Amino acid sequence: MVLSLDRGLHWTILVLTAILPHGLRVRSRYRLLKRLQLGLLDRAELLMIRHPKTGGTWLRAMLTHLYAQRYGISQRRVFKSDELARQNPRLPRWAISNGLASWERVVGELFETNSSRLAGKKTVFVARHPGDIVVSWYIQYTKRTKRFKRELLEWEADTPIDRASISREDFIRHPDFGLPWLIRYHNFWAAQLKNRDDALILRYEDLRLDTAATLKRLADFIGEDFSPEQIENTVAFGDFDNMRKLESSNYFRNNSLKLRSASDPEMRKVRRAQVGGYRSDLDPELIAWIDEQIDTQLDPVFAYRDAG
Repeated sequence: MVLSLDRGLHWTILVLTAILPHGLRVRSRYRLLKRLQLGLLDRAELLMIRHPKTGGTWLRAMLTHLYAQRYGISQRRVFKSDELARQNPRLPRWAISNGLASWERVVGELFETNSSRLAGKKTVFVARHPGDIVVSWYIQYTKRTKRFKRELLEWEADTPIDRASISREDFIRHPDFGLPWLIRYHNFWAAQLKNRDDALILRYEDLRLDTAATLKRLADFIGEDFSPEQIENTVAFGDFDNMRKLESSNYFRNNSLKLRSASDPEMRKVRRAQVGGYRSDLDPELIAWIDEQIDTQLDPVFAYRDAG
């Protein structure tokens, strides 16, 4: 069993602050988790920036599988911080963060000031078409997101949100959770990472289109020499149907990857993994609004403009 000291500290903070009144609980957690995030970053050699529902967990599962083949570690505990290095000291420590929301915004602040704390660290930013993110993010936020995360996100939001009653369309249009936020999020990281030779933008769409080539590109960037056979094995492991089977059998040891409800397909962590799926999910008027926002507001570096 692979135990993460960093994750243990995370949950210790949540447990010790659970009895506090709401306002004090949220402020205390924000301050303590922010401090923990800085500690994670300081100890890490590699940083992955990803918003929920961009394929970050899928990517980490495949990276874990690659490391397992080469270094003989467990492939059932998908890493989030120190799990790799605790099994083999030759392996890197990663810091995984959204980098801009709630206590994790401290990471974005370091980039804005070009902090020396970032020196020697490589950054991978996982991008995905915001139209696809927002549909899955609505389901994630209303059905799977933990209460403490919702409290912290809603505490800093300018526009209130009620996850129990908000409609999908209202969520998509919500300025602090929906498409406007996702566009600002991508634009922020495009601005911070341009002209940095220690940063890589990795698109979910490229990972789906050619998983092997995109994994090879990532491996080259982080300085790993995985063999073609290891990459081929990992592509098979990360296949959508296989990932669904692994989730159904509770293969992974991470609590966040456990099957919540076998009877509700929307409760799955591995849901559909489609590219452009928002076009079949939404009505034409909402699709047109999303496309207009992408075409006029999103940084062209992601190549999502006129993507439909």
